[in-house]
Amino acid sequence: MINYVYLIPLFPLIGFLLNGLLWNKMPKTVAGLIGCGALLASFCVSLGIFFEVKSASFQGPVIINLFDFIQSGKLSIPFAFQIDALSSLFLLIITGVGFLIHVYSTSYMHHDEGMVKYFAFLNLFVFSMLLLVLGANYLIMFIGWEGVGLCSYLLIGFWFKKREYTNAAKKAFVMNRIGDLGFLVGMLLVLYHFGTLSYKDFFGQLTASQGAVAPSVYGWISFCFFIGATGKSAQIPLYTWLPDAMAGPTPVSALIHAATMVTAGIYMIARSGALYSLAPFTLHIVAIIGLATAIMSATIAIRQYDIKKVLAYSTVSQLGFMFLALGVGAYTTAVFHVMTHAFFKALLFLGSGSVIHAMGGEQDVRKMGGLGKHMRITQITFLIGCLAISGIPGLSGFFSKDAILADAYAHDPILYYLGVVAAMMTAFYMFRLYFLTFTGGFRGTEDQHHHLHESPAAMTMPLVVLAILSIVGGYVGLPEVMSEHNLFNEFLKPVVTNFGDHHLAPATEWMLMGVSVGVSVIMIIAAYSMFRKPKFAESTGIAKVLENKWYIDELYDAVIVRPIEAMSGLLDRFIEKMGIDGIVNGVGKSVKWGGDRLRLLQTGQVGFYIFIMVLGMVALFTLSFFWVM
Repeated sequence: MINYVYLIPLFPLIGFLLNGLLWNKMPKTVAGLIGCGALLASFCVSLGIFFEVKSASFQGPVIINLFDFIQSGKLSIPFAFQIDALSSLFLLIITGVGFLIHVYSTSYMHHDEGMVKYFAFLNLFVFSMLLLVLGANYLIMFIGWEGVGLCSYLLIGFWFKKREYTNAAKKAFVMNRIGDLGFLVGMLLVLYHFGTLSYKDFFGQLTASQGAVAPSVYGWISFCFFIGATGKSAQIPLYTWLPDAMAGPTPVSALIHAATMVTAGIYMIARSGALYSLAPFTLHIVAIIGLATAIMSATIAIRQYDIKKVLAYSTVSQLGFMFLALGVGAYTTAVFHVMTHAFFKALLFLGSGSVIHAMGGEQDVRKMGGLGKHMRITQITFLIGCLAISGIPGLSGFFSKDAILADAYAHDPILYYLGVVAAMMTAFYMFRLYFLTFTGGFRGTEDQHHHLHESPAAMTMPLVVLAILSIVGGYVGLPEVMSEHNLFNEFLKPVVTNFGDHHLAPATEWMLMGVSVGVSVIMIIAAYSMFRKPKFAESTGIAKVLENKWYIDELYDAVIVRPIEAMSGLLDRFIEKMGIDGIVNGVGKSVKWGGDRLRLLQTGQVGFYIFIMVLGMVALFTLSFFWVM
């Protein structure tokens, strides 16, 4: 089965080509079938590869060379895929959750005139993400890395007739390019110092070259890679694009923010764990940035009223938790949270799409309320997602969040306490969202109330499947106090080696669990008491600051955007127009001026021409005389 790995990205590519080339002739139903069928086929192949990798007979990693990509002197970079535990796991997440989102989209986007192009872009996005995780070297990863950036631009700005949507797409594209530059510089440093971009060769040289390569080299390479990760995975300071990405259709938000694009940075760092373990200072930066992002975005989510914006900042916060895990060297724990987050965050986004669909496009939770009476399946599944992300025992989010906090405590208790603060806010803002949306009385218009209804089966069935995964998905990673065998860690152990061993006494671990669960329950009760019968007033003080997202966008605009625009205006006026254009236009004007003067010599009088000839002869005679002298 592993030899057929090329089929996994090939199916979405075929789906993209069919829907993309025939977009103006393809019926919407057929386009949906092609898009979903491509993902289902990829998922089936991924499932077969996963079980083969999981078998005792697997001796990995296995590298499949498809063809020579770059061959120049000693440099050889093949177009190759690497199959191991990490890539096989991400294949399942991408194709499995991606398939459910595609199915959901067949109903959600059915009335959109651009549905065929939408499925073409969606298939291309998945194709790029599959290249990213399958690549056996950093160059193939970078191709997929850039591909998801391009597709995110196309999907976020899908409804391009609205200026604010195209602005959001451009913002995502530009901010990702900033991070991509860091990733590219890191790749060039790897190539310069180690002569290869292959994971196998590069990681193999790390230990052997520790004496030959200065320790600072590892720090610079890992830091450049981390800059790339901050762009794709929306960490401070390159996180502001992700909340604006809510301009795209809701299934796009689920795909980008749950299972694919935003997890690319976590995958890259986990894949490069051998490098980061040699750069402890960079790991320290990763932990601090991740924790700061988790706390800051959680504070913003507390005062947002757009249902998708709350979930967007929630995603940024959860990504911060993943980077916290990476920063303390718990790479497998970060990947574990990637998996559980894919389940409950896709569930929450698709649930919000179901709500928006029922509300006729309305996204302001202040105009909702009492929807649980009309949308029972959406309410129950959304509640499961809220419980999972809040870390309530028994659900997947509890196991992965507890593992992150435990590893943080073992590394530095301060990181744990700050992480608990972020977890508290997570439970509060998620249940604030739940109570404002599904409980109490309806606060919308009479027309909206009249049209409230549960979503079609094509939208509710993915919700049910994701809700089940959000419940059972965490049991593959039971902590030491509950099981002697952590199946998830054991599966990834041959590929991902954690930096340092984080072992806690059973009593300590139970205590940490109790604290995190206890504060989450308290926050849920607080949200219930505050928003069961909500009263909305104009925000003042710190509440206004949080509602305006700490004015970070305004800060960036004042410190970066406006000065660059002003400098660009000056360069345009003085360098471009007066300098470059002045020189070019001056040459043209000089030639024209000279031509105008020289043409006066053409008088048409023979006597004048003879006079000029005599002058020329005298000038040549004089010149030759002095030349000989």
